[in-house]
Amino acid sequence: MIVVDTFDGVRAAAAGRVGLVPTMGYLHEGHLSLMSAAAAECDTVVASIFVNPLQFGEPDDLNRYPRDVERDAGLAAGAGVDVLFTPEIDEMYPQLPPMTSIRVDGLTEQLEGRHRPGHFDGVAVVVAKLFAGIQPDRAFFGRKDAQQLAVVQRMAADLSFPVDIVPVSTVREHDGLALSSRNRFLSTSEREAAAALSAGLFAAADAVEAGERDGATLESIVRRAAAERGRLTLEYASLADAATVQPVSTLSADSFLAVAVRVGETRLIDNVAFSVVGDNVIVDRGVRLDGPSVLEGG
Repeated sequence: MIVVDTFDGVRAAAAGRVGLVPTMGYLHEGHLSLMSAAAAECDTVVASIFVNPLQFGEPDDLNRYPRDVERDAGLAAGAGVDVLFTPEIDEMYPQLPPMTSIRVDGLTEQLEGRHRPGHFDGVAVVVAKLFAGIQPDRAFFGRKDAQQLAVVQRMAADLSFPVDIVPVSTVREHDGLALSSRNRFLSTSEREAAAALSAGLFAAADAVEAGERDGATLESIVRRAAAERGRLTLEYASLADAATVQPVSTLSADSFLAVAVRVGETRLIDNVAFSVVGDNVIVDRGVRLDGPSVLEGG
């Protein structure tokens, strides 16, 4: 694996079918699963590490985001990455804030958009920069950030980027909690309480597999699970269309059931995805780790 810090360096090193995995670093098995998926399908795997300031509403959140490029490089190499792109801020943004902005109307106002104004505009800009500068054939994104996935898919289609967007299932710890760099901020008791997120989502998934299709009923299952843990502050639980991110009252097309909570000072999101094939609904709950996370103790 080679490490480069310019777009020119990436393009010079990439050959054949190029797969891109965009990250903000402090890698966990969720990121590594994206890299492994890219390695299985592509000739050159490019992973980027860039903590994008446009995605953060508060300077404290940006400064708090964990960083360890040396650690990440070792993990990326082990997951099959060929080129690690670690640009400085002026390579990504000659001027900050940039004069050009990208907004995906209709997909960014609800769910996370209500709680993190401007976040998805920042996502759209940085991903568009990566697509234009690296020119990948395929780009791999986790289903854990379901709204982000929808925004990237719509942005790529609207701007005619010749790249296939490949969704990859959420990776979970042994108790079901979705992997996130933010998990490291949880105390032991907060960590135990946070398990209610996946427990509620899995209970709703069980209901779907038993034939339930009513959105309000599925949302109430998640809300009830969160309420049973007194340390959780629920921000939303919503069934949304997978392509438009609009709320839906009935599960009749590809959708995701999303939840966001605050556990102490830490904010967590999660979801389960539903694919509708005829009269059948296929549930993607994610995959669980066989052993401890690389983030444990970190």
